[in-house]
Amino acid sequence: MACGIAAKKAGLKYIIIEKGALVNSLFNYPLFMTFFSTSERLEIGGVPFMSLAAKPGRQEAIEYYRRVKQFYNLDIKLFEAVTSVEKKGDNDFVVTTAKGNYATKNIVLSTGFYDVPVMMNIPGEELPKVKHYYKEPHFYAFQKVLLVGANNSAVDAALETWRRGAEVTMIIRSGEIGKVKYWIKPDIENRIKEGSIKAYFHSSVKAIRENEVDVETPDETITISNDWVLAMTGYKPNFDLLRSFGIDLANNEKQCPAYNSDTMETNVQGIYLAGVVCGGLDTHIWFIENSREHADKIANAIIEKQKAL
Repeated sequence: MACGIAAKKAGLKYIIIEKGALVNSLFNYPLFMTFFSTSERLEIGGVPFMSLAAKPGRQEAIEYYRRVKQFYNLDIKLFEAVTSVEKKGDNDFVVTTAKGNYATKNIVLSTGFYDVPVMMNIPGEELPKVKHYYKEPHFYAFQKVLLVGANNSAVDAALETWRRGAEVTMIIRSGEIGKVKYWIKPDIENRIKEGSIKAYFHSSVKAIRENEVDVETPDETITISNDWVLAMTGYKPNFDLLRSFGIDLANNEKQCPAYNSDTMETNVQGIYLAGVVCGGLDTHIWFIENSREHADKIANAIIEKQKAL
């Protein structure tokens, strides 16, 4: 949306193609999620973001970005997934979606990373009881819930489901809770210390079955009775999609896509990156408040390129 606003202000023709709902990633966040950022750092297009608390929640953010869309009358095609991009000549592309084709000279990829979960690759992960996305706690009330992970998503889900009556167990690869929001860290540590939430550190899930889970701990492999597994193991960009566009990825564990940090243009002339996708697997580098500037960089680069023709 920030890129669309920058393009509109610059007098460029544009279309925003969204595979799902408006701000689809935010829509799929947990219902009661609170942002790290304050509301003013989530603003785009100069539209003020007023929230009740300093750090707004998911619902307020969705309402804000919907208002921004209306304010700028942005041309957004919703529920229209891109299936391919084909280069036509030296300076043109054809973007194919589930609903049609679009000819363009420039493409901005701002796909984020939330659509592709990092899999555990263990037996039973395909079972319906295993969820890689957490929405809200009531569903898990009075059930035996196993949380995999120790960062914000896992900690939020553990605390919320426990407070709705779930019997919660956390499986944590490291020896401590991760770098989580400062206001929830004491809460989860105290719940673990008092035994309200069971936590196995330096441990990992080895197999999942319909009514139980095998966990490898430092001392032994144990079997835990279980109804639901919330695998909060993180997410990654759609690397296959980036490769299909011809974008080079770093040959290392981070798999950062190639781009010019001054213009945001990739190794494929005319294709630009914006937002979290720029970080590859290092998904904590970029977020809304520090990637908003990508939009103006891209718009300026396209304008300068047009002047040079």
